[in-house]
Amino acid sequence: MTATETDTARRQVWVTGVSRGLGLAIAARLLDEGHAVLGLGRRPGGFAALAEAMPERAAFAEMDLSAPGAIGTIARDLLRIHGTPWGLVNNAAVGLDGVLATQHQSDIERLIATNLTGPITLTKFVCRAMLARSEGRIVNISSIIASTGFHGLSVYAASKAGLEGFTRSLARELGKRGVTANCVAPGYMETEMTAGLAGGRLEQIRRRAPLGLAAPEDAAAAVAYLIGPGGAKVTGTVLTVDGGSTA
Repeated sequence: MTATETDTARRQVWVTGVSRGLGLAIAARLLDEGHAVLGLGRRPGGFAALAEAMPERAAFAEMDLSAPGAIGTIARDLLRIHGTPWGLVNNAAVGLDGVLATQHQSDIERLIATNLTGPITLTKFVCRAMLARSEGRIVNISSIIASTGFHGLSVYAASKAGLEGFTRSLARELGKRGVTANCVAPGYMETEMTAGLAGGRLEQIRRRAPLGLAAPEDAAAAVAYLIGPGGAKVTGTVLTVDGGSTA
């Protein structure tokens, strides 16, 4: 294996939920910075254009985080085919609105599986390979809702708070072998989803952020920092990107 091939393998990052939104922005930012990206999700969506434009550094593999029982087999196959990644970004998530008292049990189970059990399971298999190589970066995408709460998002908040607790303890488990684990917690972002908020709700949210609402690209930059050289001594932390709304 040549020096160039070794560097490429070392800089490969797996990103879940790359079809659109933040996951797509993260993939694009990492590719811009020279990483190879393996996008994971139920469908490629917008990531397909990146894979077509940069086939030597961008590839897609199907993985459904809401079915944790299948993740181990898929992860082992991907590790055999693509090798141990330098980084793993657990971005895929669902956010189902609804008060707990009337929320269907199947929605609760799907949300917890996708947002918490799935990322934990995928990380389990990937971090084994990282530990064997004594290097790696894990970034879990949380949310400010994990600490602030929000009406109608109690189960979503529980899943993200669980992800943050998982990350802090994982950082202690992996740190001695050179593997970091951190969270990025975005606030409300300027996306198609927030543009559809009813009435003056979006303006109220905007007024809470002295710097203005963040864009997906802002949160993607935080992920790139943690994956890159600057994040070498950062672990077990939650990096908030919310325009100052929780200050």
